[in-house]
Amino acid sequence: MPRVRHVPVHDATRVRDVRVAAEEAAARAGLDEQRRAACALVATELATNLLKHATAGEVVVDVVDPAVLPEGRLGRAVQITALDHGPGIADVAGAFEDGFTTGGSLGAGLGTCRRIADAFGLHSVVGRGTVAVARIGPATAGPVPAEGEPVRSLGVHAGGVNVPFAGAELSGDAWSWVRSGDRVTLMLADGLGHGAEAARASDAAVEELRHCARLPPAELLQRLHTALSGTRGAAVAAVQLDTWTGRLRFAGIGNVTARLRDGGRWRTLLSRPGIVGAHRPRTVREDEADWTRESLLILHTDGLPSRWTPPADTGVPPADPAVTAAVAVRDAGSAARPVRDDTAVAVLANVPEASS
Repeated sequence: MPRVRHVPVHDATRVRDVRVAAEEAAARAGLDEQRRAACALVATELATNLLKHATAGEVVVDVVDPAVLPEGRLGRAVQITALDHGPGIADVAGAFEDGFTTGGSLGAGLGTCRRIADAFGLHSVVGRGTVAVARIGPATAGPVPAEGEPVRSLGVHAGGVNVPFAGAELSGDAWSWVRSGDRVTLMLADGLGHGAEAARASDAAVEELRHCARLPPAELLQRLHTALSGTRGAAVAAVQLDTWTGRLRFAGIGNVTARLRDGGRWRTLLSRPGIVGAHRPRTVREDEADWTRESLLILHTDGLPSRWTPPADTGVPPADPAVTAAVAVRDAGSAARPVRDDTAVAVLANVPEASS
């Protein structure tokens, strides 16, 4: 079962814990020695930043799916997410300049972190805090399409953040996404309860998803019900986007919430009561919607408060969907009001036109 390391950073001793977590994740992802060193460097710098500029914060280290899916499967990446409720960064552009380093760190600076990571996103608001997300994957680009086979960018990317409850190393939540031709399917599962057995249920959902890339959401949930029958079961939501037609289909069972934004309005896509693997409803309804250049989809488990609503600026400053997910997680809790469950947020968004 995949491990997720959540390290509260309150003093200098936790910087080492963050570095070790990143090195362990790099080993699980099968990264080479150079990429493992890059993970350690970025993790150390981000953890040190928390102490230097925000007094305290938290770092989440996970192994995640690639943000952009080709045909076939690329290697997974180590994702290092730093979150804080500190004063924020007034000059974000200046923070990336060489020479803008943190006292007591390795002297790498955010600019170097951005250069050595495959992807690096930062979102900071004065008085609200900062999130930074870095992903470091394999040195090789992965499988090459057969000669003459066309390669078409789907123009969408996905990302997520998964925070285990109470510092556990196994989260009962899991997200993943797969591609079949012009269609992508994003899934978020919340295993019943906490700990290893909850993680086993959500992990089973992820494994089955990888064999069902062509299935529409309602049929996928039927397959998952059988796959999870020997586990505690899970709440599961799945959304499939046909990038050729611009149509989105959604189905969910249990307490996983989907929110779709088009323009300035949010729409909640409704799940049916039940537990995949234990109590599946007789029929599962699919919701359909148009997907436009302004669309954004957020899936989240019940680790977020029931009254949580996406902020008006979600997805506007950060181009990386994992940053959008991290902002949602950060704003859902605080040191004085921590979340009370495993918490996962997965986001599907359009690639900005300038980089698509």
